[in-house]
Amino acid sequence: MQEFAPMNRLRQPRTIALVGKYHSPEIAESLRRLAEYLHERGVSVFVERETAEHIGKLVDLSRWVTCGFNDIGAHADVAIVLGGDGTMLNAARRLARYCVPLVGVNQGRLGFMTDIARQDMLSCMDDLLDGRFLRENRMLLAAEVIRDGKELATNMALNDVVIDKGAIGRMIEFELFIDGEFIYNLRSDGLIVSTPTGSTAYSLSAGGPILHPTLTGIALVPLCPHALTNRPVIVNDNADIELRVTHADDPRVHFDGQLTLDLQTGDSVRLRRSEHTICFLHPPGYSYFAMLRQKLQWSERPKG
Repeated sequence: MQEFAPMNRLRQPRTIALVGKYHSPEIAESLRRLAEYLHERGVSVFVERETAEHIGKLVDLSRWVTCGFNDIGAHADVAIVLGGDGTMLNAARRLARYCVPLVGVNQGRLGFMTDIARQDMLSCMDDLLDGRFLRENRMLLAAEVIRDGKELATNMALNDVVIDKGAIGRMIEFELFIDGEFIYNLRSDGLIVSTPTGSTAYSLSAGGPILHPTLTGIALVPLCPHALTNRPVIVNDNADIELRVTHADDPRVHFDGQLTLDLQTGDSVRLRRSEHTICFLHPPGYSYFAMLRQKLQWSERPKG
């Protein structure tokens, strides 16, 4: 079962890295205020290098160490991400192998993975520094692209891996195998392979189910399938999934909607659960369903 328990008070964070949304000057002041607050509390502060390069002309960051993700992974106890879900996805993939817990401050729109509102940022830091945040582990997907029997590329995804038809309007055709067993031929605009975390992202828009993050299944959600009987399927997280492109004009594979690789007919994309996990830290009182009610504008419980 997934761990969801208070942080160990003996491991209160003493070194915290700050990662901000790129090309977003609006985060500059928030990041500066947060860095100063943490410094006053005796915390060593790192600022991720590309974040510093983009906002360093707007605020003075010279008091704090600027470094890359490798150094953050080696030295930081916690990374605080200021931005939206896209910023969190990028940080998660970069830091997954280092097991650095992540805290999200929402500077974007929906923010399914960034719990803390901008106006509550500083008031939540006392709970974080005193070890009262909640720990929650999320699975990732590991993907490899095979061409002519050789590994072309590898990557990880926290939300989803999507194979689609590309810019040309014709459908893509591919074969789906699970644990070596042929499942079906699919003609569609593509297929979303989603983690529970990604079930509220592209998968949700395509009619896929919402999976609670404590589940460890993998959702396969067709995009506009030619046959209406091709429905979303949830498979065990131990499954080995393979997609073989049999016909396409401009096929592509996308990792978390941020990294893209062009494919060719005959290529295979192999997916399985990654050996790495991502640890999210949530403030006291966090509820996944309360977050869904707010973000998806579900009706509140009737009064009386």
